[in-house]
Amino acid sequence: MRTDEVTGVSQLARASLRGGTSRIHELHQGIADRAFRAVGPAGRPVQVVHDAISGLTYSSVRVALGVGARAVGGAAALRASGRDLDTDRGGRVALAILNGAHGDLVAREAPALALDMTVRVAGRAVPTETSALQQAFPGASGRLAVFLHGLTESEDSWGYGAERHHGDRAVTYGSQLQRDLGLTPVYLRYNTGLHISENGRSLDALLTALVGAWPVPVQDVVLIGHSMGGLVARSALHQAGGGTAQAHGWTHLVRDTVTLGSPHLGAPLERGVHRLTAQLARLPETRPLARLLTLRSVGIKDLRRGTLVEADWTGRDLDALTPGEHTHVPLLDGARHFVVLATLSRNPEGRAADLLGDLLVPPRSASGDTGDDDRLAFPPDHVHRIGGLHHFDLLNHPLIYARIRAWLQERPEGPQPAAPDVPTEP
Repeated sequence: MRTDEVTGVSQLARASLRGGTSRIHELHQGIADRAFRAVGPAGRPVQVVHDAISGLTYSSVRVALGVGARAVGGAAALRASGRDLDTDRGGRVALAILNGAHGDLVAREAPALALDMTVRVAGRAVPTETSALQQAFPGASGRLAVFLHGLTESEDSWGYGAERHHGDRAVTYGSQLQRDLGLTPVYLRYNTGLHISENGRSLDALLTALVGAWPVPVQDVVLIGHSMGGLVARSALHQAGGGTAQAHGWTHLVRDTVTLGSPHLGAPLERGVHRLTAQLARLPETRPLARLLTLRSVGIKDLRRGTLVEADWTGRDLDALTPGEHTHVPLLDGARHFVVLATLSRNPEGRAADLLGDLLVPPRSASGDTGDDDRLAFPPDHVHRIGGLHHFDLLNHPLIYARIRAWLQERPEGPQPAAPDVPTEP
């Protein structure tokens, strides 16, 4: 089959899948409207919430299915032409969304499209071998800033808004920390559709290998995670025994962690989809819709409560309404932990900020503030709120970088020196 024919088939599949989802949405909305009309004005507040959640849910499903079909067709087309999907930025985006939406299914049914936890430079995987790392990171320092992206993202996501803010899409937090403080940025890519604990275990293994093979002795490590990435970092530290006598070696090098809009206490949107799915499953007419929604990845389902350990999901029905046990994972002792959270409201301290959050994560979840003994021990001066921004602005914004730089420069033993003149990241 010619490349253009393969591409055409993928486009047809994409249109069919997205169109089918639209029809299902229309069926769902028709049934819901009839039910709400029967209830009358008293049901109007519930209807508003229902319509908002269902609209966003079906839009996400349409995008995920469409991109998934496009990714499959794109992979076939690139294979036919002798190219790899990673050579194209659009291909990397498609793979990231496909894996985030259905990563556990992809890993089982189409492993060629499943992402592994890997170090990435210029879209390419870099083996954790000294010779390969020397070539990929010329002038590497012993101070590493390890970047973990969020759900359906890739290492390219750290360049979000770079053109707008800097006039250069290559400017990221990592490139600036290298320039200003001498940290070597290390960008990772992983399958965000897998369980957070699975990715945490993979991160533990990768950092063990990375530190052992790094071209120069590693002095310290900073973990920087956007959204789900912050949860993966916490899971890895916990599984590696951080803070205990049996801790893996790399955990002793972690001096700082920075989480950017990470849902430490869970994401309300996923909780809403979870409840909607359970309601749809109660009636024969809507049960097929419920089954469709249950196809979202286990990584997404973990965001419901910020699940970090395997014991909290093993042998459990992740779609059951009755909540299972939830393990409290404290912050790593011996390291400093920082939070940046955004709010759509320009006043990050107001009631609207607490209600809307950054669109996806509310302030209390991002700061781990449970209001009880299980709260995460972020010191007040280690939590930075910034108003007028949304969830994805956290990936790359001058005001946020200034705060991160100040935290990492102002250390208890004294300010970090300015960066030496070393080659910047490739």
